[in-house]
Amino acid sequence: MAGWSGSLRGAELPANWHITQPRILARDGFQCQHVRQDTGRRCLEHARDVDHIIPHSQMGSDDDDNLEALCKYHHGQKSGREGGIASGIARRAAKKTGARRHPGLLP
Repeated sequence: MAGWSGSLRGAELPANWHITQPRILARDGFQCQHVRQDTGRRCLEHARDVDHIIPHSQMGSDDDDNLEALCKYHHGQKSGREGGIASGIARRAAKKTGARRHPGLLP
């Protein structure tokens, strides 16, 4: 998945993830739990990924009630969105602290 390519986020997963992931997929019937905000309809695609509803970066837990099955598309969308938000926060923080940028990146 592109959102995980080169990422170290997998290291944040609990040691028993190999047990947790299949349990959550089975609990959710191997069906994506994403619900469209505009229609309120649930995605009907086959789920193969398990994701944190509230991510670790926002103090989300590894408890079953914070985990949901997602299809590849929606997992990628959610992970990409969360990564973009985290990147923006880091950039703004660097600007506030006056962190020096590489001369090749200056405007």
